[in-house]
Amino acid sequence: MAWTKYQLFLAGLMLTTGSINTLSAKWADMFSAPGCSDVPKHSFSHPFVQAVGMFLGEFACLFVFYTLLCRDRRSPEPQMNPGPSFNPLLFLPPALCDMTGTSIMYVALNMTSASSFQMLRGAVIIFTGLLSVAFLGRRLVPSQWLGIFVTILGLVVVGLADFVSGHHDDSHKLSEVITGDLLIIMAQIIVAVQMVLEEKFVYKHDVHPLRAVGTEGFFGFVILSLLLIPMYFIPVGSFGQNPRQVLEDALDAFCQIGWQPVIMVALLGNTVSIAFFNFAGMSVTKEISATTRMVLDSLRTVVIWAVSLALGWEVFHGLQILGFLILLLGAALYNGLHQPLMDKLPWFRSRAPEEGGGAEERERLIGGQG
Repeated sequence: MAWTKYQLFLAGLMLTTGSINTLSAKWADMFSAPGCSDVPKHSFSHPFVQAVGMFLGEFACLFVFYTLLCRDRRSPEPQMNPGPSFNPLLFLPPALCDMTGTSIMYVALNMTSASSFQMLRGAVIIFTGLLSVAFLGRRLVPSQWLGIFVTILGLVVVGLADFVSGHHDDSHKLSEVITGDLLIIMAQIIVAVQMVLEEKFVYKHDVHPLRAVGTEGFFGFVILSLLLIPMYFIPVGSFGQNPRQVLEDALDAFCQIGWQPVIMVALLGNTVSIAFFNFAGMSVTKEISATTRMVLDSLRTVVIWAVSLALGWEVFHGLQILGFLILLLGAALYNGLHQPLMDKLPWFRSRAPEEGGGAEERERLIGGQG
């Protein structure tokens, strides 16, 4: 069945904005500018400020939701289901997980390449699968367990590629690259906890996806914005990558933006892209399928890698291709993308998961991720 022009537009929008989201964040990290009070020129290293911008983009999904709802209600035959009323505080625990995981990942992005950053985020499959078995009582079929083990193998290969490239990378020390990779994987544990919390407490209330993302974005934006104040006074020694060596120096970030306004373009690219990415991703699921969304999400890793190579942000390593292909295979096995082929071979047919193994449940686990 051929796609309509609208479906092609949605697929292209999701692929483009998803790629821009990571690339713009990495682009911001590559700028250097003077700071406040005649502080000499230094790199723009403000992961928590970047995370605030990302949550602002998620928060914008709430405005999109109410705009669409108002437009729908004015039509002769309203079709949009806003969902039942709910307590917004339901979203506070997953929002705190999102805030913590996102902040850690932006710290890690300062230390490693954009392509490795995107590839290593595939580790979320491992922890989501294990936590869903432990806390949601879900039973994974053999292909999903195989997908988890294949994903672990892929992570090892990508890690080896970074270890090899770290010896030849002038922009990052080997220790920084390894630390960054470990932080990304650690962040996926927190992201997996977020997904399990959403599955257990939030989605049973049938909340509209845009409303869910926007509400989490609201909590993340408000809480992290307030936390920037104490972060300004918390010393972290040599771990701090800003001149004052504090957890986050938001004033330094604003001063650097004043000296180098192009940084704001990169930050806005991250904010705007995350809003459009969530909208496009949910629309792709509705108009095409959750499987298509998963495939497009994997393709953006290729786009990020290709653009990074073209811009000279990183050097080519064959191990990364192998690692990406293995991670792609692991994701395909876990998400059941192999099933249509297996169904044509009677001796390979496997029983569908009894609890929560369908595309709808897996779609809930990928909603709202930047």
